[in-house]
Amino acid sequence: MPNMLLPPEERNLTPDQVEAIDKRRDLGHTLLVISGQFAVIATVLVLWVGQDLQYSPGWDHPMAYYFFFALLMVAIFGVAGLVLRRGMPRID
Repeated sequence: MPNMLLPPEERNLTPDQVEAIDKRRDLGHTLLVISGQFAVIATVLVLWVGQDLQYSPGWDHPMAYYFFFALLMVAIFGVAGLVLRRGMPRID
């Protein structure tokens, strides 16, 4: 009898398919960790962004560029990680 707690598409999988899903979810978890690390970096960079935007001349705002790059990486890795982690989590 299939486990009714699992989504319908995951109830009757072969062991190879289960292994592929586990690898996909592990990669998703890794991407979420990378996203969290970039979030920490962005939090530290936000301390300098205001000063950089206020006092740097012209288009020379390296801290602001690093901050926006970190935010972009948080969004990209976060969304990709969430998409790959979808479904019922593995119980160890």
